[in-house]
Amino acid sequence: MLPKPHRASIVFYVSDINRTEAFYNEVLGLDLARQEGAEPFWLSGTLDHGLEIIFFEMEGKRGNTPALVFDITDGGIDDVVAALAEKGVTIVTPVAEAPGGWSADFLDPDGFGLGLWQAADKPRSLK
Repeated sequence: MLPKPHRASIVFYVSDINRTEAFYNEVLGLDLARQEGAEPFWLSGTLDHGLEIIFFEMEGKRGNTPALVFDITDGGIDDVVAALAEKGVTIVTPVAEAPGGWSADFLDPDGFGLGLWQAADKPRSLK
């Protein structure tokens, strides 16, 4: 059985992180904080009901977001991706290094992009 995700974040890929920071902080009044681990930096914040929103400046993925990303809290991302592939799930991006950990992207049956992320200090395999 696959480990159950314990929380999810909505991730946006944007063309100008500084413009995004100004809009969400100054226009919408959200409290996004600058984070290190991606260049130039990335933004994160938590809405009142606990949903985390994350912004990365990135070419190529814009327009395919926001993306729902599930946090694999206990690790085992390699096992999860392998199990999804065995069940016929389309893996878009295999496990790769991501800010603070590891990530992978896949499609649901209707073609919606979903992602997985786990912290770097957790084991990639639980087997």
